[in-house]
Amino acid sequence: MNKTIPETREFLKEFILLAEDATDVDIVVAPPFTSLPAAAESVKGTNIKNAAQDVFYEEKGAFTGEISPAMILDCGCSHVIIGHSERRQYFNETDAVINKKVKAARNSGLEVVFCIGESLAERESGKTFDVLKMKIEKGLENIAGDNIVVAYEPVWAIGTGRTAAPSQAQEAHAYIRDRLRVLYGNKADKNRIIYGGSVTPENVDSLMACKDVDGALVGGASLKVESFIRIVKFKAEAR
Repeated sequence: MNKTIPETREFLKEFILLAEDATDVDIVVAPPFTSLPAAAESVKGTNIKNAAQDVFYEEKGAFTGEISPAMILDCGCSHVIIGHSERRQYFNETDAVINKKVKAARNSGLEVVFCIGESLAERESGKTFDVLKMKIEKGLENIAGDNIVVAYEPVWAIGTGRTAAPSQAQEAHAYIRDRLRVLYGNKADKNRIIYGGSVTPENVDSLMACKDVDGALVGGASLKVESFIRIVKFKAEAR
């Protein structure tokens, strides 16, 4: 919940110029609902795409305050984030609700960034893989694997300044890849699995060097142009 419409325009005006030569990565920005049309106008004709931070699972009706997939498309979005840890934590979104949202978004043609992760208590009690397995199976139930990006965001590392060590990130991503193979077979190798947990300019290079880390879901570090562009232009190391 950051950036007004003027702030979004100003941010993108500066960011777009710096990102013009970043042609070897896919860049997606996800401003608040109120700034989506302004962002879509700003990034039109550039190498940057627009995403919503959430979506509702019905097309229309008596659902005050909610935003449908059609409305998001109308705002110029190609992507939507679903199941973010903050939606799960603060708004009590269940795997069943998230599954309905993924289905609605996919049916409308939106590409989905599907978020999963474990809490600190779950990790310390050795339940990380159990949690990831459950969230994948329930969240992606009866959903084809095309155009699904899975974001691994360990809850204990979001906004805390703590980051999963590259070895921890790789271990979780490799497990997620294996679970996706159970669902989708060899097609799972085409699914991108991105890391989201206090990604910064200081740790992005080592995270991106991991074999199964295909990108980053950037939070606080995306609010400043200089830090976000450094992440976009990460320095690739041998995988």
